[in-house]
Amino acid sequence: MIVRIMGEGQVKLDDAHFAELNKLDDELLAEMESGDEEGFRRTLGALLDAVRRLGAPLPDDALEPSALILPSPDASLDEVREMLSDDGLIPG
Repeated sequence: MIVRIMGEGQVKLDDAHFAELNKLDDELLAEMESGDEEGFRRTLGALLDAVRRLGAPLPDDALEPSALILPSPDASLDEVREMLSDDGLIPG
């Protein structure tokens, strides 16, 4: 699956890693719902770091359709809230 981190680029990520990412996504959703800004920042960073660590970066000139778009590391709580679906940032 191709994942885009806004402002950074795209990575190709194997579907086998989505269980780990969904756990972080669930934590992020809970922190957003409780208004825990510090926890939100920490977990968003951990989620994006996991995508970078587990995925293979695509070349900058690659224009593949992204199946998943994640916020930039400096996105605000309100900006991320607008990107959420019922499942969080990551479906499943």
